[in-house]
Amino acid sequence: MDSLSRRAVAAAVAVARGHGLRCDEPEVLADGSNVLVHLKPAPVVARVATTTGLVRKPAQQWLALDLDLAGFLAAQNFPVVPPSGHLPPGPHLHDGLALTFWEFVDHDRSYVAGVQEVGPFLRELHTVLRGYSGRQQWLSPVFEISQWLDEIDPYSVIDGEDMAMLRRGFAEIAARIFVLNLAEQPLHGDAHRKNLLKTKRGLVWTDFEDACYGPIEWDLACFIRTSGEDRATALASYGCDFALERLEPFFAARDLQGAVWGAILSSRFPDRRERAEEWLTVCRERYR
Repeated sequence: MDSLSRRAVAAAVAVARGHGLRCDEPEVLADGSNVLVHLKPAPVVARVATTTGLVRKPAQQWLALDLDLAGFLAAQNFPVVPPSGHLPPGPHLHDGLALTFWEFVDHDRSYVAGVQEVGPFLRELHTVLRGYSGRQQWLSPVFEISQWLDEIDPYSVIDGEDMAMLRRGFAEIAARIFVLNLAEQPLHGDAHRKNLLKTKRGLVWTDFEDACYGPIEWDLACFIRTSGEDRATALASYGCDFALERLEPFFAARDLQGAVWGAILSSRFPDRRERAEEWLTVCRERYR
């Protein structure tokens, strides 16, 4: 772990202990966009904004939405990882870092759900989300790309030529999506199979930090792009009756998001550089 990740673990432990939670053996479950740490022996997981906090300011705004939406779904008895009931879930601020607390959900970490599970479950999620009335931004995972580019520009994470290319790509994609006249509703925002956990009670959704309001085509593009199946098979699993062509602007937006976010992640994690370069290559072929 680098210094930022170590600060994240220390912040999680300090805030938890400050609320009287016993935490003897913190175990890092994930270290990438955020740090997830199981505060053993308590059945609590802390989510600390690390890489996301570099470009999302204030980070607690996104973490608060994550808590609110997951809390809404849990109240509807929909299968999600719920906010912690063992201490105030947050968001909390400590040492300049924003963090939240969640129930620890025992799950099979090696399990990856297939499209025949994910597609119908995503459709169920969309049905329940239509009842959510909390405040959301319109397609924020797409339209914050411009802000990400502004935030990382001074750090030279991406060279000038690629930066200009990505800005052209964003302007093109944003214009294409902005003029669409599609039905809209609350969305997961990052609806792919890695945001599902396999528990003894079945699959549960997690990670609503990117939740937004917009066309379901965005969630479908996120799901299909990472499904491991061909696009037609993945779309059919959802059960909708519209053509794949409707998703093309959203596939392009997802690729652009991947290129920018991959570059940001690779600035902290050298092992992500090869994948980041693959995303950039896709965008170079389109926008240069």
